[in-house]
Amino acid sequence: MDFKLEKKEQYVYIETDAPAFAGDVPAAFEETARSLFREGYHSLIVNMQTVKSLDATGITTLKKVNYLCANDLGMLAIVTRDDDFIDLLEDLRIPDLTVLPTKEEAIDAVFMHSLENEFGAGDDDYDDEDYEGVSESKEP
Repeated sequence: MDFKLEKKEQYVYIETDAPAFAGDVPAAFEETARSLFREGYHSLIVNMQTVKSLDATGITTLKKVNYLCANDLGMLAIVTRDDDFIDLLEDLRIPDLTVLPTKEEAIDAVFMHSLENEFGAGDDDYDDEDYEGVSESKEP
């Protein structure tokens, strides 16, 4: 199974035309994802507009790739407008899996996630000792 890859600095856009994320597709997807991780990519946007179903291997692969992305402060975003497929993905309860209707929204989500990681990793400039003896009440 070949996937169309569009590599950018902060993410890789992966497009599949498979009707089901089943059979040999999940193994090929995992192999592709692992090679992208080795290249230093941690955020993946996967266009699954044509996908209508998942099998057990597909579910396991999505969970595994999602975990690997999140473990490296990246994210996995699935792009689909199929309400039934979205319901199926939501029923799986995969933590931090992002499902969006358009590529543009997924790209925005990757950039927002990156900014959150960048600002969340820094010092918040709040130290308890800076506020010793300070009372928020108006009474002396």
